[in-house]
Amino acid sequence: METKEIQLKKVNLSNGEELGYVERKGTGEKVLLIHGNMTSSKHWDILIERMDPNYHVAAVDLRGFGHSTYNSRVRSIKDFSDDVKLFIDAIGWEEFAVIGWSTGGAVGMQFAADYPGYCEKLILLASASTRGYPFFGTKPSGEPDLENRLKTIEEVEADAGKTLAVQGAYDRGDKDFLKAMWDMLIYTHRKPSEEHYEEYLDDMLTQRNLADVYQSLNLFNISPVHNGLTDGTDQAKRINIPVLVLRGDRDYVVNARMAEEIMEDLGSNAEFKELKDCGHSPLIDDLDQLMQEIHGFLAK
Repeated sequence: METKEIQLKKVNLSNGEELGYVERKGTGEKVLLIHGNMTSSKHWDILIERMDPNYHVAAVDLRGFGHSTYNSRVRSIKDFSDDVKLFIDAIGWEEFAVIGWSTGGAVGMQFAADYPGYCEKLILLASASTRGYPFFGTKPSGEPDLENRLKTIEEVEADAGKTLAVQGAYDRGDKDFLKAMWDMLIYTHRKPSEEHYEEYLDDMLTQRNLADVYQSLNLFNISPVHNGLTDGTDQAKRINIPVLVLRGDRDYVVNARMAEEIMEDLGSNAEFKELKDCGHSPLIDDLDQLMQEIHGFLAK
């Protein structure tokens, strides 16, 4: 397959932020890639290399990740999706598909709901639910306390089991801790090459918004129902484009119920495909299977 140059670029937004992104130009359909938490455009690298060369691909670094600035704190998933709107305006895109991974799926859904006419197809890869991703406190034993859903950003910032542990690793530059965490939750069966893994760990250390992302996911709710913390905005019904929901059958981060909630809230616009023997990163677990689903959906 033809190899096309992948370029790192930056663009200034009208809200004072600067977003980094990688771009691989093509003559066909445009595809915007939106990464998840603890990652950036860097984590899309092997997928971009495998995408049909006709696609014009851009992978953005959300505010506070990778090569992007973090001048103003993010308070909601909508803050990220509004940045995406300013970003696509700045680079001149009007009609394109979106692939959102994990947190990026929530950003993609919020964008599609708020700005109809831009996103023509949406792929949700191991995505947070339309009803958010709850943040639970930590028991003295270190286990999640499912009876204690945290409510405020201050509570999330002070959580020892998740926020302080990961933020502490960031502050220390402790890649061994991050690697152990990803091996336990994400790269449980297959792992990236040694070179790629080292680059991904370096990339994780660029994140400057950890607690803010946790709380934004905790509050996110575009469904028609209360999610246990916030009332739903019922914006899911505004997403009237084809949506492909992909989830690995052994995803330890996004559970099966979250995918079911997406399907319930998006209705007949969405179709679900289970990725066999895949966890939260199908890019590493089975890139061939993932690309087959992506290319098949985009070609419809």
